[in-house]
Amino acid sequence: MQELTDIKAEEQLFSDVCGIIEGTRNRIASYLNTEVCMTNWYVGKRIKEDVLKNQRAEYGKQILKNLASRLSEKYGTGWGVGKLKHCVRSAYLFTEEEIGYAVRSQLTWTHMRSLMGVKDELARTFYMEMCRIEHWDTRTLDDKIDSQLYERTAISRRPEEVIKRELQNVKETNTLVPDLVFRSSYLLDILGLPDTFSEKDLEDAILSQIQLFIKEFGSDFAFLDRQKRITVDSVDYYIDLLFFHRGLKRLVVVDLKLGKFKPEYEGQMLLYLRYLNKNERKDGEESPIGLILCSEGNTEHIEYLMLEEDSPIRVAQYYTKLPDKKLLSEKLQRAIAIAKEYYVEHNPKKE
Repeated sequence: MQELTDIKAEEQLFSDVCGIIEGTRNRIASYLNTEVCMTNWYVGKRIKEDVLKNQRAEYGKQILKNLASRLSEKYGTGWGVGKLKHCVRSAYLFTEEEIGYAVRSQLTWTHMRSLMGVKDELARTFYMEMCRIEHWDTRTLDDKIDSQLYERTAISRRPEEVIKRELQNVKETNTLVPDLVFRSSYLLDILGLPDTFSEKDLEDAILSQIQLFIKEFGSDFAFLDRQKRITVDSVDYYIDLLFFHRGLKRLVVVDLKLGKFKPEYEGQMLLYLRYLNKNERKDGEESPIGLILCSEGNTEHIEYLMLEEDSPIRVAQYYTKLPDKKLLSEKLQRAIAIAKEYYVEHNPKKE
């Protein structure tokens, strides 16, 4: 008995010491990350001030080259021209307060370098907040930027003042809204579907690749059920896919459709949502929300539904083959412009 007690005590001692060491390591890593980011920003700010004071582009290039040479000689190869350019760029794109907020959010200098490549300020803010909330590593952030996640979200179709208000709300309340989660299109090329397939083939492919599918959807989606049966007036209906989103705290119905969106799909989805709201919704959850995925998209029907802020339904197009990035970008930008014009037209400012 004494021997067993000694073993338990030794295990507890080992666990406690490991906790102390790991805690110290984490604090050191956090401290170092903060110092690295702030140091790089201050270096960039100082160079920026010197270059702006001189007001000559050629002088800027030469001063960077000379400074990099001297710093590398004194501190090693980590202070080359490329590094200094990133430092200066950070000073142009971020305020000291923004850099401080980023490091408090556990973003690293590598995160910041990736964000520097995003030209649009609102898009940068979106990616920064999503990194913070969903704990993206730098590879995930790069993948999201490369796949134009921001341009594919519903929020990007709002006027700038609405986007700024929503992002500020996320920052202050740490709470996601549907327009930040749902997208106008989903890239499902990971499913490996043939040129011709049925809705069941699509559903089966999603389930066989559920981990990759959820990764494209977002990290907070949890799969609950497929072909969930609900009965209304002795008539059976089947929900294609049912998820729960932890951030939104609500059930999410996904309905899979071949071809373009049809108005009757909305009525079918509303039936599902109202049934779930009455019979499946648990205490503390928000009301269910639905996503209708169509293989053909960007019809006027979809644009109008995407603009209904209070609607519990979102409509999106999915791609089973990765589209050309340039064409996708042009298509998304055009859709964003049309949606914003429609929004402004139908939501006049109050006097």
